[in-house]
Amino acid sequence: MPRSSGAGYSCPHRDPSMLDSREVPQDSRPGAVPETSQENPKPGSLTDGQTLSKESLSRALELSAPEKAQDARLHSPEEVLWTTRADGRVRLRMDLSCPQLPYTVHRMFYEALDKYGDLRALGFKRQEKWEHISYSQYYLLARRAAKGFLKLGLERAHSVAILGFNAPEWFFSAVGTVFAGGIVTGIYTTSSPEACQYISHDCRANIIVVDTQKQLEKILKIWKHLPHLKAVVIYKEPPAKKMVNVYTMEEFMELGNEVPEEALDVIIDAQQPNQCCVLVYTSGTTGTPKGVMLSQDNITWTARYGSQAGDIQPAEVQQEVVVSYLPLSHIAAQIYDLWTGIQWGAQVCFAEPDALKGSLVNTLREVEPTSHMGVPRVWEKIMERIQEVAAQSGFIRRKMLLWAMAVTLEQNLTCPASDLKPFTTRLADYLVLAKVRQALGFAKCQKNFYGAAPMTAETQRFFLGLNICLYAGYGLSETSGPHFMSSPCNYRLYSSGKVVPGCRVRLVNQDAEGIGEICLWGRTIFMGYLNMEDKTREAIDEDGWLHTGDTGRLDADGFLYITGRLKELIVTAGGENVPPVPIEEAVKMELPIVSNAMLIGDQRKFLSMLLTLKCTLDPDTSDPTDNLTEQALEFCQRVGSKATTVSEIVGKKDEAVYQAIEEGIQRVNMNAAARPYHIQKWAILERDFSISGGEFGPTMKLKRLTVLEKYKDIIDSFYEEKM
Repeated sequence: MPRSSGAGYSCPHRDPSMLDSREVPQDSRPGAVPETSQENPKPGSLTDGQTLSKESLSRALELSAPEKAQDARLHSPEEVLWTTRADGRVRLRMDLSCPQLPYTVHRMFYEALDKYGDLRALGFKRQEKWEHISYSQYYLLARRAAKGFLKLGLERAHSVAILGFNAPEWFFSAVGTVFAGGIVTGIYTTSSPEACQYISHDCRANIIVVDTQKQLEKILKIWKHLPHLKAVVIYKEPPAKKMVNVYTMEEFMELGNEVPEEALDVIIDAQQPNQCCVLVYTSGTTGTPKGVMLSQDNITWTARYGSQAGDIQPAEVQQEVVVSYLPLSHIAAQIYDLWTGIQWGAQVCFAEPDALKGSLVNTLREVEPTSHMGVPRVWEKIMERIQEVAAQSGFIRRKMLLWAMAVTLEQNLTCPASDLKPFTTRLADYLVLAKVRQALGFAKCQKNFYGAAPMTAETQRFFLGLNICLYAGYGLSETSGPHFMSSPCNYRLYSSGKVVPGCRVRLVNQDAEGIGEICLWGRTIFMGYLNMEDKTREAIDEDGWLHTGDTGRLDADGFLYITGRLKELIVTAGGENVPPVPIEEAVKMELPIVSNAMLIGDQRKFLSMLLTLKCTLDPDTSDPTDNLTEQALEFCQRVGSKATTVSEIVGKKDEAVYQAIEEGIQRVNMNAAARPYHIQKWAILERDFSISGGEFGPTMKLKRLTVLEKYKDIIDSFYEEKM
């Protein structure tokens, strides 16, 4: 990734209630019973049929708060740092740098009730109207879900798999699973029946929760291959026909009434922080998906201290409002939306299932979040949409936007920490940029995060020009999400931030530039891969350090810069080690018509590259179309081409465009460290990369092995010897 010479800065956290790293949470449960929300449930709402009085909540809390509160104590002195068993326990990485006492998910939620019981917890839209669930209601719904799972036969250390778009039902099913002693396992909604079968079988799912008939049909197709599966619950629509062991959410919640509260509390009180409660399956970009086991301590510690490093505020200071739309089967969305929300009393509002097809901006405008997270591709699409609107605007409006962005970018690059903005910068923001942010739904947004994949320098600088600073986080499923965080008080352009306080990092096998493999230690580190001892031993060394497989460098102030992945490192036939990402990014910076660039050359005599062009997306499927974006059209016009589609350029080998791309690649080559780093051949593909095409995983990560296989003939043609 590009390197930065900009200064970093830090400031103290504003939350007076957060513990210092030297303090430990008190091992006691709150005694006060919070009042429930006084809002009247609407017909057809999630709270229909629920007894949500003060008395019912008081009864549940009374039962779940035995005098000897033991959540924070470990009863068995486990010595191992990892396990591959779903029912295994591990030794937590507690030391002088990270002494906070561990606690369970139930303890975290229980303590949140005392502070946030009356506050809005979940917002969702029904019949074009927003409805809300308070934290008190949320807790009771989770308990009823837990009892429902127990009634359906959920066994300890077995899973409830959830296959559906983000919704309140996803949340209270997940929390209820943990309360019931199970393991919550998310499955991507885009997964094939075969992928659903692999995960459901591997995690020993007793119950699968789905949202629609389409997802239900996947499970019905594979049910006979799932010996542990006992029931399916569907929450967004009723099944097409009545089936044995298939329940609507309403029927399922009624089942919970048959289980005594005392029976649930026996299970809750037996839980320990070093037991598994969440399984996150890797996307399988490099092989079979691996089940990452996360302990209750992984979840509660990261939800508290990882989010604190990102300057997420507790509701006592300011209730954070976030929009949930990224897949909850991915650790970034799950830790940010679900678990951090409970920890700090955030209000989580759910986007529509077609959020990434265009409706997200409508939700953002209605909700006006205070913090927002997106994978790089989401931010890139927002950028491209702004560029398209600007290109279609009148001359004056367009010039005003360009002026405002240029003035603001210069200020943010030269004086990033300054609160004293020059008059022209403040004028530009007032006249132009504030209106743009309001149109995007970011008028109240103080923190904008990204993670899960690298972001181009072009995108970061574009949003800096809008006075939207994008804060990076770095982590993996294996680190429960963030192990490094940026924030308004802890930022340096192009970096992934600083290590979360209480966590550690070291770089091994560093080269002359200080670049080495990133190895991590701390309370974020996972328990192990489910049923995969060899893979676990590969990931965690004898001293308990997680080897990420990512390469990076640390600057003098401790900011991390990711440079690539060891597995992606290209070793040419001449023995040269070439990290592909910096070269790919340089090409995209040099050529604004290029959407994706993938460098090739492992065990080859020279480097080559596959390119795709920026094109519009189908609004219904989000698949790439043949039509060029406004930015791509501008590029074509500038170089003298009249092409408006990808097929025109590739089919006719448009001379103007091909010549301009060749010149751009030569400019990249001129800046290369040495000749072995030069791109000697390249080709433009007829279609941009996509999830449906197989080139991207669910979080838009490039699946390099798939690309190599899919475009093998084109790649081989680069290296054919001429007779």
